[in-house]
Amino acid sequence: MTTNAPSASPAAGSGRLALADGTVFRGRPFGATGQKIVRAAEVVFNTAMTGYQEALTDPSYTGQILVFTAPLIGNTGVNAEDVESASVQVSGMVCRELARRPSNYRASEDLETYLRKQGVLGLERIDTRALTRVLRAHGVMAGVITDDESISDADLVDRAKNAPAMAGANLVTEVGCSVEESWDDGLGEWFPEQAEDADAPVILAVDCGAKHNTLRHLVSRGCVVKKIPYTFDPDDVLRRFEAGEIHGLFVSNGPGDPAAVKQVIDSLKRLMADDAPKIPILGICLGHQLLALASGAKAFKLPFGHRGANQPVRNDVTGRVEITSQNHGFAIDPASLDPKTSVATHTHLNDGTLAGFARRDRPVLAVQYHPEASPGPHDAGYVFDRFLDLVRAARPLRAGS
Repeated sequence: MTTNAPSASPAAGSGRLALADGTVFRGRPFGATGQKIVRAAEVVFNTAMTGYQEALTDPSYTGQILVFTAPLIGNTGVNAEDVESASVQVSGMVCRELARRPSNYRASEDLETYLRKQGVLGLERIDTRALTRVLRAHGVMAGVITDDESISDADLVDRAKNAPAMAGANLVTEVGCSVEESWDDGLGEWFPEQAEDADAPVILAVDCGAKHNTLRHLVSRGCVVKKIPYTFDPDDVLRRFEAGEIHGLFVSNGPGDPAAVKQVIDSLKRLMADDAPKIPILGICLGHQLLALASGAKAFKLPFGHRGANQPVRNDVTGRVEITSQNHGFAIDPASLDPKTSVATHTHLNDGTLAGFARRDRPVLAVQYHPEASPGPHDAGYVFDRFLDLVRAARPLRAGS
């Protein structure tokens, strides 16, 4: 068992992160301290220098303890606008140093207070470089975060070893909406929003844990957006499409193993069946994986995933390289795509994994990265425009037009 103890103060070292491989890191607990929280989850790392609030509230991090590799976290505080869901989604947070005095004109409170209110435990004064090296060398693994000093290191490690695996976990059931609901929040001053249009396309968003910013991008591009739960009825969607009530479908990001989300996969198979009308569909991150699985491809778990804001992706259609934001632990095997129906459109340049595909026989496109990144690179924002091109092409001409 290896122990990391960067702080000589007992109080500062009363928090621990124990990994399933026996490594134990000690640090200062913050956030929801004093509650003797003991939480087991998959431990992952994110290399982005900014966007900690967006990451903490991203539903795709459900069931995970998030390690930030940036050396200082919390320097801009938090605010009510830069959230990607209604609450913090991570099981725990780890960083090297927590900013004591946030400075930003938009901040409403500091990160520690925010996490305390949300009931989430964090650890600082952890050697995150050493921790990240463990996760890169051996792959992401289960861990336990706690500030309960009464539990032995050996017990924590044992709990980590017996924690549920991410592979095979359907976590979509824990996030997203339960009934259909409208979404009308756009990007505001950050994007030149289109004027309201009486003939605006209506997009159904399958909420598998959708980040708010994906929906904001669609609204700002003139769409009427309606979120629907992952339990949606595909035949009802097709009926509404044929009746002209809706004009496209968006399948969101989300947490867990895509292969375990069988209900959505089966629904997407129905939507893309040979006898089904050709409804335009866009998938992002988990949505990309679900569309690929519904098209007959296979998924696999990456050793330590892609989580950061500087991931290079080549658009195989144009040859252009895009810097993208990504957050996923599973990927699609490009060799498993059926060449008769599907074509790879994007490739991750770090490891050659599939970063996007399109259907040859239907107006369906999907990307593994996050074109809505906020904050982050905007190189891939055109993905929403290409989807809306498909939506417009599929819409029948109005009478008199």
